[in-house]
Amino acid sequence: MTTNSKYFNVNKDTWNKKVAIHAKSEMYDIEGFKSGKSSLMPYEIKALGDVKGKSLLHLQCHFGQDTLSWSRAGARCVGIDISDEAIKLASQLNNELNLDAQFVCCNVLDTSEFVKETFDIVYTSYGVIGWLPDLKPWAKMIAERLKVGGTFYIVEFHPILWMFDYLEGKPVMKYGYMQDEVIYEEYEGTYADQSSKIVSKEYGWNHGLSEVVNALIEAGLEIDYLNEYDESPYDVFPDLIKQDNGMYAMKNQLFPMLFEIMATKI
Repeated sequence: MTTNSKYFNVNKDTWNKKVAIHAKSEMYDIEGFKSGKSSLMPYEIKALGDVKGKSLLHLQCHFGQDTLSWSRAGARCVGIDISDEAIKLASQLNNELNLDAQFVCCNVLDTSEFVKETFDIVYTSYGVIGWLPDLKPWAKMIAERLKVGGTFYIVEFHPILWMFDYLEGKPVMKYGYMQDEVIYEEYEGTYADQSSKIVSKEYGWNHGLSEVVNALIEAGLEIDYLNEYDESPYDVFPDLIKQDNGMYAMKNQLFPMLFEIMATKI
């Protein structure tokens, strides 16, 4: 077993345990979702617009709420996730809601081994690239799965946020902005239910914006835009304050909380 395989297996086990807790959480509001509420946030809706009739590949989809929200909007969707439990629940939701999304359980880096078609859109969001040791194979896979002229879109937490350790309830700057060494964290609870007794064991990596952008360019994508924002759609960091627009921000907002990239396969 390679070192990275060991890391991925630990992460997979943690995510398998998180699924049942997240499915019951207020944050994921599964009953509201079943009754028609979209799980998509304003950024991705604005970026991708009308997806009716388009094919969409959703990377690291967890238990598929965003995938199924795109499916409800008329896209033909395939969702990928490393967690067997997440894919099982995603498939159940798809069947219960009479949608036509497909779900595949695999490491996101192995997507091209499991999914052979190409897509109009490849999409990924919020807390995804930090699970990957190297973004070059990730970007290469994205290029492989996109049609020529197809769109890649990512909206993600800003890399500055991952320089901090949040385990003591307040941010402590601890990690490199671009850090090659793996980061291991072990803590009780999960972002969707901090009172949960689950022990999360997680390996992750920090990637600066230049690494993200250059990996995509090297894979043959043309960057349409890179934007940064001083807010988060989720209340998952300490002491955030809800804004009038429903987003969350820090009391003293000194750096961005989100970035988004739109790119085109040329």
